[in-house]
Amino acid sequence: MIEIAVCDDEAVIREQLEQFLKRNVSDCRIEAYAAGEELLAANKSFDLVFLDIQMQGLSGMETARALRTRKEDMILIFVTGLKECVFEAFDVSAYHYLLKPLEEEKLGEVLERALGEVRKRKSQEKTKLLIQTRNRSVNLDQSAILYLESRGKKVEIHIPGETIEVYASISKLEEQLGNSFYRCHRGYLVNMAYIMEYRTDQIRLNNGEEVYLAKEKYQTFVKTYMRYLQDGGTIHE
Repeated sequence: MIEIAVCDDEAVIREQLEQFLKRNVSDCRIEAYAAGEELLAANKSFDLVFLDIQMQGLSGMETARALRTRKEDMILIFVTGLKECVFEAFDVSAYHYLLKPLEEEKLGEVLERALGEVRKRKSQEKTKLLIQTRNRSVNLDQSAILYLESRGKKVEIHIPGETIEVYASISKLEEQLGNSFYRCHRGYLVNMAYIMEYRTDQIRLNNGEEVYLAKEKYQTFVKTYMRYLQDGGTIHE
């Protein structure tokens, strides 16, 4: 779901933006605010924000600066009647600058590009594994993980050229990882994207490393791996 905020002290502009978004974006939640103070007080995290620059009280620029401290990757689109503010918009990394009165054709073009960027970022977020333990916090790209190995109270996360050791449960990490990972053994969790070949008791990865495959899991593993390939799973050569 894409979270969108519309903040403008002109009711007619808020209504125009809300209606346009409802017609053109099916997977979104829209919140409307009449002032920057209201938007900040809501204390919500938005993916896309339409923000007026000239408003009573807190200006759009001041509101944008405050929002940036909360979520740096937010897509920010200014909506204003002032052409001369365009350069100031760069200071808060605005994605675009729309002039009033709003032209729906231009609005549609900008919205389409902005939504593409939002969805791209959300897709990237899904492939991240954030591991927070008592001694460290690690943010990893799931696709880079070869396999995980349980070592007592610790888990070794094997990525190309490096092994990262964290205090964690392999079962808990299994819950966080995507469908490309398979628990092939009590102590091993393997990324199927790196499998080169397998036998009844072992899986060989494309970097030459081998992990155990529990014999009682062999039949289930084969079915899961075949389904992974049929569903378009990526194989890293």
